[in-house]
Amino acid sequence: MAKVISLCNQKGGVGKSTTAVNLAAFLAALGKYVLLLDLDPQANATSGFGLNPHRLERSVYHGLIGGCQPEEIIKKTPLFGCEIMPASPDLAGAAVELVNVSGREYRLREFLQRIRGNYDYILIDSPPSLGLLTINGLVAADEVIIPVQCEYYALEGLSQLLKTVELVRENLGVDLKVMGALLTMFDKRNKLCREVAKEVGRNFPYYVFNAIIPRNIELAEAPSHGQTIFQYQPSSRGAKAYRQFAEELIKFEEKIKHASF
Repeated sequence: MAKVISLCNQKGGVGKSTTAVNLAAFLAALGKYVLLLDLDPQANATSGFGLNPHRLERSVYHGLIGGCQPEEIIKKTPLFGCEIMPASPDLAGAAVELVNVSGREYRLREFLQRIRGNYDYILIDSPPSLGLLTINGLVAADEVIIPVQCEYYALEGLSQLLKTVELVRENLGVDLKVMGALLTMFDKRNKLCREVAKEVGRNFPYYVFNAIIPRNIELAEAPSHGQTIFQYQPSSRGAKAYRQFAEELIKFEEKIKHASF
């Protein structure tokens, strides 16, 4: 069964979609079979793989609301071992349409059940909010990774997100774990960035990944070409950081597996 990981932070602009796209790319490059599910109506992860969210016949919306099967929505990417379930702007209305649906928080979890055996990892790019779509992303997940931007307000809202994870765990009966935090947009020349990184390490109650994603022009440029950093500039600092992150995640999972035996 696939390990389902939700990338979540209700604060926008923290590198969440960039992380989702590039983590998927490097996990595939390291031999894993990966599905990236774009749950964000902004569809940045979708366009990051060169798909136009406005021209899709079917998206995640049609699975959650329209009764489509996952296989009807999943698309191949140019990277071997990496597939995507794209988003479209229609998703913005899904939260409203789901309000009166029975078991609305479990909709995505049930939707993914039939394909979990097909992948090593399913990554969910959640919206930058704590609404119903994000709750669906958390309920469907086994673990949560929280991208944290290295800036002044980085810790703001983290406690609220952790509280939401706890509420999901307690009230919706799912065994959801926080895997850890990933520091993004780090500039080692910036004293504030260095201080924020130390502060997260001191105060975040869960694991903080050793990999740190730098502020990198190639990472910013890659989506405009509809490519991951692995395709666009595989030798860049951003690419090396995401490779390190993917390798660390795989080792982290293997360590947990061995500890459970």
